[in-house]
Amino acid sequence: MNNIHKTAIIEEGAILGDNITIGAFTIIGKNVKIGDGTIIDSHTLIDGKTTIGKNNHIFSHAAIGSIPQDLKFNGEDVELVIGDNNKIREYTLFNPGTIGGGSITKIGDNNLFMGYVHVAHDCIIGNNCIFANGATLAGHVECDDFVVIGGLTPIHQFCKIGTQVMVGGASAVAQDIPPFCLAEGNKAVLRGLNLTGLRRRFENREDIDAIKSAYKELFESGKPLQEVARELFETNENKHVKELASFVLNTKRGIPFNRK
Repeated sequence: MNNIHKTAIIEEGAILGDNITIGAFTIIGKNVKIGDGTIIDSHTLIDGKTTIGKNNHIFSHAAIGSIPQDLKFNGEDVELVIGDNNKIREYTLFNPGTIGGGSITKIGDNNLFMGYVHVAHDCIIGNNCIFANGATLAGHVECDDFVVIGGLTPIHQFCKIGTQVMVGGASAVAQDIPPFCLAEGNKAVLRGLNLTGLRRRFENREDIDAIKSAYKELFESGKPLQEVARELFETNENKHVKELASFVLNTKRGIPFNRK
């Protein structure tokens, strides 16, 4: 049984699961699908071709699925897909994709989006990420799993953020940040590994030591970055080192580190 406030507007065509709560003065558009157990607080707009999974909590004054902030957008068939168990706090803004970016913005499971976070068109976000207050993702940004973005940090369009990356607050990210790394500054540069995150999630100390060694070879040896990455990818048997090396080999915006 759903609990829908009498002042909420549910447009004809919207599809609601079971045990959904919708607060006062919230508007749900005709092309919206909402999964079981999701809570939507008051004064929220959910619009466009938007699919929301199970057991999410969307707090008041969020705007989810409104048209992209892209002047080229002309009413095309685009969508926003949100997974399960996400917390989406007050005054957040999520936009769907655009034709030029694959027509979809996609968000995984178990993420926390704090107040005023903006996820722009064509972003792809994994699972178990945290975006602190005021973090801003421009169009076409990709974030892998377990990413933490500090408050008031903008990420430039087309940047890719690897798994288990930590970006400090009030940074400005304009290039790709490889997996397992810590970045900070304006403009943001690599400051080392995200060792706190690695120790939380890696039980095997040998994996952390292998990543440490690879980081030093890549970013502190003074050797050509692509050559080191290619050698690590081809010769190192550790899967996490291969992931790090592969990220470096495939970067499109470059890696922000202090060359020696």
